[in-house]
Amino acid sequence: MSTSHDIAQAMQRAVSVFTRRPDMGLHDDVAARASWQHGARIVAAHASGTRIESDMPVELGGTGDRPSPGWFFRVGIAACTATAIAMVAAEQGIVLDHLEVDVGSRSDTRGLLGMRDADGAPIGAGPASMRVEVVLHAQDVQAERLQAVVHEALRRSPMQGALLGQPPLTVDVATTPARAA
Repeated sequence: MSTSHDIAQAMQRAVSVFTRRPDMGLHDDVAARASWQHGARIVAAHASGTRIESDMPVELGGTGDRPSPGWFFRVGIAACTATAIAMVAAEQGIVLDHLEVDVGSRSDTRGLLGMRDADGAPIGAGPASMRVEVVLHAQDVQAERLQAVVHEALRRSPMQGALLGQPPLTVDVATTPARAA
């Protein structure tokens, strides 16, 4: 298990390397592959062997026995936010006693169904709004300092950056026979 000290040291080493070789900071992230199984069931697998399954609620044609892709999206944001907070806290010598991040959103399911509003305009399929709630504590650390840690972490969080910066999205489509998993 990594301690705050371990995290801070690893970050210092990375900063040292990237200061000397900034070109090493830019890299392709590990691709995520999701494969349709049946119905609305999707399985994603990581090279480590970790597998996650998603499904849709019964009302949308799924079985409802697995989390939806939207939930995994929110989990990714929550986990990335918590990780960034832990890293910034460690960098600043703050030892956290407790950290929890909840990410919620408000969505209009009609967008997923391709529906239009009363004026005929398409309804967006993505969340109309999102909220991040952070609960954290560190012994003898002022609330203002912890709030500053959270805001700095949000600035550095890759998921927050993707949400706010809206990076270009390239879509390639191949209509070939299935490839082996």
